Amino acid sequence: MTGSSDSPVTELAAADVAAEAYILDVREDAEWQAGHIDHSVHIPLGELMSRVDEVPAGQQVVVACRSGARSERAAAYLCQLGRDAVNLDGGLIAWTRAGRALVAADGSPGRVG
Repeated sequence: MTGSSDSPVTELAAADVAAEAYILDVREDAEWQAGHIDHSVHIPLGELMSRVDEVPAGQQVVVACRSGARSERAAAYLCQLGRDAVNLDGGLIAWTRAGRALVAADGSPGRVG
């Protein structure tokens, strides 16, 4: 899925993501290290199929990437497996535009990589 208007994946605005939400970041390692949502879980999109058991089945999963395209594909995959997955609308670009912080792998302020 690539963000088409007929996508079955629910979009969630950055401002609506609760502090306790389970956030799955599907970007590549270098992107993750540059900046990610604090307490998010990192599983690159290319590894998701082999690591899907690490994603909780009993709670909503907010899937994030840089702009929302990769995370939409990941959320669609998780939904096909019966998981409650939503896409972070606009990805981490929208997250930072909404004034929400990122943290780098070394604990310093992060940036969208």
